[in-house]
Parts: sequence; C-alpha cells; structure tokens
Amino acid sequence: MSNKADKWDLQITPCDRLLAFDWREVWRYRDMFALFVERNFRTAYKQTILGPLWFIITPVLSVIVYVAVFGGIANIPTDGLPPILFYLLGISVWGYFSSCVSATSNSFVTNADIFGKVYFPRIIMPLVAVTTNLLTFAIQLAIFAAFYIYYAATGTELIIHWQIVLFPLFIILLALMAVGFGMIFSSLTTKYRDLQVMLTKIISLWVYVTPVIYPLSLVTNPKLHLAMSLNPVTPVMEAIKYSLLGQGQFSWLWLGYSAAFTLLLLIIGLMLFNKVQKSFMDTV
Repeated sequence: MSNKADKWDLQITPCDRLLAFDWREVWRYRDMFALFVERNFRTAYKQTILGPLWFIITPVLSVIVYVAVFGGIANIPTDGLPPILFYLLGISVWGYFSSCVSATSNSFVTNADIFGKVYFPRIIMPLVAVTTNLLTFAIQLAIFAAFYIYYAATGTELIIHWQIVLFPLFIILLALMAVGFGMIFSSLTTKYRDLQVMLTKIISLWVYVTPVIYPLSLVTNPKLHLAMSLNPVTPVMEAIKYSLLGQGQFSWLWLGYSAAFTLLLLIIGLMLFNKVQKSFMDTV
C-alpha cells in the first residue's frame, strides 16, 4: 500500500537555479492563468456606475485634457498630425506600459494571501498582469482606429508605413520590458515597501522624458536628444508612431538597444524573482 501511495505524492521544492523558467509548468496551470485574467478584468470596475465604459471614458477624457492643455495652451506641435490621434496613441501605448509595470511590481504583495494557500508557478502573476492590461489596451486601440478612420474619411492625409506589420512585436517588447522592471521592483518591495512609493513617482515622471505628449523631433539639442533616446521606451514609442501615423523616428539601431536593455532587465528580474519567491512569505 505504501508503494502505491508514494506514487501519488508530489513534493514541491524551490528551484535552485536563479534563471530557471519552466514553460511546461506554466502551461499546465493555463486554466488558473485564464481564471486570474478573467478575475482581474471583471473586477477592474466592479460595483461602479458606468462599469466597462470606464475603459473608453478614461483615455477619451485624458485626450481632451491633453489637447486643451498641451495643444491649446502650451502650443506643443504634434508633427502635423491631428492632436487627437497623436495623443490618443501615445496615451494608450504609455498607459499599457505603465499599467503593466505597476501591476507586475505588486505581484508578491497583492497576492500574498493566495500564495500562502495554494501552489502554482509564481511567474504566472506577472504574465496575468500583462495579459489583463493587454485587453484594456485592445479596447483603447479600437477607439484609436475609429478616430483614425474618421480622419482618413474626412480627407486628412495619414501615412502608414510597412513597419506596421511589426506593431505586435513592438507591443511584446514593451510588455517584456514592463515585466522586467516589474519583477525587479516586485522582488525588492517584499522587504522594502517604500520602493513601491518610489516606483509610483518614477512612473509619473517617466512619462515626461518619453515622447508621449510631444514628438521627439521637437528636441533639437543633440545631448538632450541622445539622453531621451537612451530611455528604452522612446525608440519603441517612436517606432509605433512612425508605423501607424507616418511621423516619428524609426531606427533599427535604437530598437536593438531597447531589445538588449529589455533582455538584461528580464535576466535580472527573473534572478531576483526566483530568489525571493523561496522565502517571500516570511517577509511579506
């Protein structure tokens, strides 16, 4: 009897390899992954008056404010593009990236109760955050497409470059970059909670050194232009604008830099994540 019972025993032990990432284990828990995504999406605006309409209202209100303040008062140019399209695309892309960073960075703290009750690959939670925000981004992208069709139909000259076929890769790159940043901060905030406050401040300031509310072409100072290009989000943001709106700066060199930066972030983030997940329940 004991031999038969032993065959049903499953011993769960922490992985000793800091760079370990078992896709097969993640795939085995795909049903739980889908349930978490559905839960996050459903509860985002649960018990609100307007419900899912906030997915539409939030970016539209932001665009109205941006157009009034940065376009109307500050007179910041948009490279000859309709301000609504320029700001809506920038807000949607930046919103996806910043939301992924914030959600991923809270993976350990916000899910501590679940982690303490049931086992599943902890790496699932950062992936859930990225996927949930991707659904929101898809809704906002549909709003952008509606405005794009309207302007195209009313005679506004809009250029689409062939790089639009790379758009999914640009979004994947941003998502992986956000996961890398998020895993690093998620691992550190299990012990140092004030880092979460610092991350919030970083994200709120980060948007101003990223060409979201202004085109990169507006920065004419060579040193400042270089400094802003070293922001790993900048090359991706500019490539997206170039591919969808025909304006922006597309550079394989700078995209390669962003990709290399993202790979480094993922390596560091995965190492810290795997190290902290062994004992984070003792510190959270």
